[in-house]
Parts: sequence; structure tokens; C-alpha cells
Amino acid sequence: MTASDAGPPVVAIVGPTATGKTALAVALANRLGAEVVNADSMQLYRGMDIGTAKPDLAERAGVPHHLLDLWHVREPASVAEYRLRARAEVDRLRAAGVVPLVVGGSGLYVRAVLDELDFPGTDPAIRARLTAELDADGQEALHARLTAVDPAAAAAILPSNGRRVVRALEVVELTGRPFVAQLPAPRPHYRALTVGLDRAAEELDRRVAERVDRMWAAGFVAEVESLAADGLREGPTASRALGYAQVLQQFDGVLTAQEARERTVTTTRRFVRRQRSWFRRDAATTWFDASAPDLAGRVLDLLGGVRGVRTIDG
Repeated sequence: MTASDAGPPVVAIVGPTATGKTALAVALANRLGAEVVNADSMQLYRGMDIGTAKPDLAERAGVPHHLLDLWHVREPASVAEYRLRARAEVDRLRAAGVVPLVVGGSGLYVRAVLDELDFPGTDPAIRARLTAELDADGQEALHARLTAVDPAAAAAILPSNGRRVVRALEVVELTGRPFVAQLPAPRPHYRALTVGLDRAAEELDRRVAERVDRMWAAGFVAEVESLAADGLREGPTASRALGYAQVLQQFDGVLTAQEARERTVTTTRRFVRRQRSWFRRDAATTWFDASAPDLAGRVLDLLGGVRGVRTIDG
């Protein structure tokens, strides 16, 4: 490991969307005196609150949450920048003897914090050409091309995420190797324990639909309208986020209001399956059924045997 082994370990809480990661993190933080470091790539954007299920002050229940609202919606996402910011928070917390809880469903972001990753380089000319092809041919066409040359990467990247499709094709063209193969076997940066949450597929499908219903009831369309006025369409990452992309299409007359809502449900369900596939590849993750009674107690039992983790009352 490259970071000091002193101090408490990092605890990561991962799993598909709508499993209940935030609620578990808050429950654990209150027992451990821990703090949360966000690893949801879309919660890094200011103003993207309802559609990303960003925890509000009531849901945080007094637990400090770090790395929310980092970027403006016009800015492209940067895993490298996120890693620098997240590790600075993790190092600060560990130095103070506080357990950092790295929480989110963005697998690459979690790995960027916990592991040593050398990101492949870039070529501006290739990137510009592929971006022009994306604009000319559309997301589905480029995603189909990625499926032909790198099926594993295509399975992990939504067709709507044109920026990541372009990046994957760029890496394949630069290296002659699949994009996913550029991510080496994990080499830990921190002493860490990863807790995975999952639920039955049918239950997750239901929870996704209920979550989308809550989004619309909470004023999600108005949120997207406000962000659009602030440059959301110009953001290569934020504009393609689940729900936001569909509502923008509604504003453009491509989808009806009902179609935008239904498309958000179906696209999120497909994304959940990709998340599950990504996280299940890590054999070091300890998995829990998120619907189990006393979930927090079961996870605490696991953490109780880990050096450097103690409950506030113990």
C-alpha cells in the first residue's frame, strides 16, 4: 500500500442504485463516529439534487458528508480530479482517527480512491474525431461500434453516456486493447473493507419505479428546467445523467412527459444491472442483502473484527 497503514481503515459501501446505501452509511456513521465521502459521480454536481437522490440535511442526520456539489453542470467529470479531492478527505479523516465511509454506486470512482489505477493517456486528435462522429452518427451508433470491438466495456457503459463511449473507443484505438483491460487488478492504496448491498432484481425494479415517482412528485422536472437555464445542455457529463437526459428530450419535444418518465425507469433499471455486474467482479467485497432485518447491526458485526474500527459506545 502506498498510504500509511496507521489510522483506521477505509470502509466502502457500494452496490446498485436504490439498494439503500445512504441509509446504511448514516446508521453506521452514527455508531462509529464516521464521516461520509461521496462516490456517486452525479452527486458531485451542484443543483443535481432530486434526480440523483442526493441526501438532504435531514437524511444526513448530522453526519458530515464530503464531496457533494463539487462541479458546475457545465463541467466535464474528471475521475483524476475526483481522486485527488477524495483522497485528501480520506487522509484528513484517517489522520484524525475518523473512519471514512466511501459511499456510492460509481464503481470507477470507488476504485480510483481505494486502488492504484494508472489511467490510459489521451490523444486530442482521436478524441476530436470520435466526438464529431458521436455528434454526426448518434450515441447508439457509437455504442454499437464499441460493442463490436469491446463487448465488456459496452456492457458497462450506457449508450446514453456518449462521453464515456468516446473515451472507451479512444483507448481501444490508442492501445489496441479493450478498454476494460486497461483497468489492472486492484492494488490497494488504503487498508480498506468493501461492503456490498444488493436486493432481489424484482425488488430493485420496484424500488426504481418508486424512486422515479418520488422524483417527479418532488419537482424533478422543475429542477431540470432550472439547470437547463444554467447551462446543463452544455455539460458533456451532467446532461447525460439518468432522468436529466430524458427530461431534456421532453423539453425538446423528442419525448412526451409520460415517455420521459417511463424511459427514466427503464434506463435506470438497465443501469442497475450494469452496476451489479461491475461490483460483483470484486471478490474482496462482502455482500449483504439490503432487505435483511438489522442490516446495520450485521455490518457492524463484520466491522467489529477489523483493527481500527470501534463503535462510539465501545
